[in-house]
Amino acid sequence: MSRRTERYPVENTNSLWQLYQTVSFWKVAKIFIVSQLARITPSFKLKNWLYRTFLKMKIGDHTAFALMVMVDAMFPERIKVGTNTIIGYNTTILAHEYLINEYRLGDVVIGNSVMIGANCTILPGVFIGDDAIVGAGTVVHKDVAAGAFVAGNPMQVIKKDN
Repeated sequence: MSRRTERYPVENTNSLWQLYQTVSFWKVAKIFIVSQLARITPSFKLKNWLYRTFLKMKIGDHTAFALMVMVDAMFPERIKVGTNTIIGYNTTILAHEYLINEYRLGDVVIGNSVMIGANCTILPGVFIGDDAIVGAGTVVHKDVAAGAFVAGNPMQVIKKDN
């Protein structure tokens, strides 16, 4: 299935140049400060509290964001992560993409007991089902079925049901 994104056309300049017409400077500044602190915080409880309280992310109990995870810098409130999930080292979770003639926004939903390997990139508008495994370095550009094992760039299904 293709990603679930809302598309917003822009005119005159590329969409990133129009960033602060999309989201306020102060919101981006707050998200930057909180997310940079969370990236280096070794405490999972503190990290989840920062994400829930200041970035309005929905995060289940016992979910662990490893060091250096980068959540969306403009729309983190569009990220939902289930219970007992691991987000691997240096993974990036995006809920937006700014292109030349448009920008796109899409919710990212990561299920329960999901394992995301290190250095992954999760693009806007994707759902990752419960009990899925995403191999290290994967670019998640489409939905991942519950129980599936996916890996690579481009992402490929290695095993359909764990």
